[in-house]
Amino acid sequence: MGMLDEVDLSLDYSKDEGLKKLAKQQDRLAALRLTLGGQVGSGQLGPPVCVVMEGWDASGKGGAIKRLVHPLDPRHVRVSQFAAPTATELRHHFLWRFAGPLPGWGGMAVFDRSWYGRVLVERVEKLVRKTVWKRAYREIRNFESGLSDEGMIFVKLWLHISPEEQLKRFERRAKTPLKEWKLTDEDWRNRELRGKYEAAVEDMFEKTGTGRAPWHVIPGESKRYARVAVLKAVNEAIEDGMKTWGIELPSID
Repeated sequence: MGMLDEVDLSLDYSKDEGLKKLAKQQDRLAALRLTLGGQVGSGQLGPPVCVVMEGWDASGKGGAIKRLVHPLDPRHVRVSQFAAPTATELRHHFLWRFAGPLPGWGGMAVFDRSWYGRVLVERVEKLVRKTVWKRAYREIRNFESGLSDEGMIFVKLWLHISPEEQLKRFERRAKTPLKEWKLTDEDWRNRELRGKYEAAVEDMFEKTGTGRAPWHVIPGESKRYARVAVLKAVNEAIEDGMKTWGIELPSID
């Protein structure tokens, strides 16, 4: 039984409860970010924070990122989106293109997709040889381990929804003029490969989830619940990182 099978997709909040919980987590994140950025508290810069957002197509990544960065000063966080590598990027090691957007001390970055494309889409679509994507597990662990040694706080999130919910969201997008651009032929084709992707995702969890960079599987069937869960996972990871580096947590108030 894999991690995906253990997720309770029925979890939900009422509208009022969801809004209250979301606001509470957003306020907490704002306080933590100001502390890490040296704007409040001792003035000491805290460790860098890198949120890695992965998940199924239409699982709500964009909406979750929007709520995540909403309470933050845009000067204190950077959102980077990654698609297929360019011709120039393909000339380098696959991790090369992710180095520039990584945050430094006192900074925070949110990655919409990431280096995990090597062991997901590139594996399933056979864009690289099997020996290449199998080697990538070790390369990714070493990459994250080295950055963690220097202080990086990794928050790796997988937004999980059922095939049935994904189909409903696809169909709604197709009927909504301002959202239909999000739906591509590739999205429909990926649905047909769901089984292969599930196997790749479970291998990714097993081979790249570590003590300092664990995976958090977020139930995404309810967007209200998922957005709160994303904020909570980020806040808890930041608090743990601050404790590790001896930085006093801001007051709950």
